[in-house]
Amino acid sequence: MSEKFQNKYRIPSARLQNWDYGWNAPYFVTICTKNRECYFGDIVNGEMLLSEIGKIVKTEWKKTFEIRPDMNLIMGEYIIMPNHFHAIIIIGENKYNAQRNTHCRDAMHCVSTPKTTTNDTKNKFGPQSKNLASIIRGFKIGVTKNARKIHADFAWQPRFHDHIIRNNESFQKITDYIANNPLNWQGDKFFNPVAETQNFAS
Repeated sequence: MSEKFQNKYRIPSARLQNWDYGWNAPYFVTICTKNRECYFGDIVNGEMLLSEIGKIVKTEWKKTFEIRPDMNLIMGEYIIMPNHFHAIIIIGENKYNAQRNTHCRDAMHCVSTPKTTTNDTKNKFGPQSKNLASIIRGFKIGVTKNARKIHADFAWQPRFHDHIIRNNESFQKITDYIANNPLNWQGDKFFNPVAETQNFAS
């Protein structure tokens, strides 16, 4: 089941060129630690037990929504796994995306937009702030700053995976996938048996 979603991930350099990632839409994001090191805790009997760094991830994710009231963010399902983080985040209608091109702000009511063939890979819509990338960047910085007080070598992978959720059926399937992730850990694409042997839990 996980491969179904992972095959749809798009890293920042390959995002849809005709999509503004500040638009009103639900997004499924996955962020991995560098080398898939298991800093965030352990799966025990199908449940995730957070390490001190894992608790930092939880705190910083909740803070993401508290410090950006102007973006009208809504927290969907999320899960902190030993070496990665899954979440649904909804960017609501706000004063920033209202000022942008409005032909397709709501992914739930849009059809898939093909990529352009231009060599210009930059997102041509709006400022590169108040969008998904800026949200994730701030979250990663907050986690890294605090995690390195506990483990000096902590680092994320430079990029993150994203998927624009297009309809209610997909939204529910991804929600269920996230919720059930701990039960499917050993069969997960991100399972790292070598890193599992290292004890980052407190």
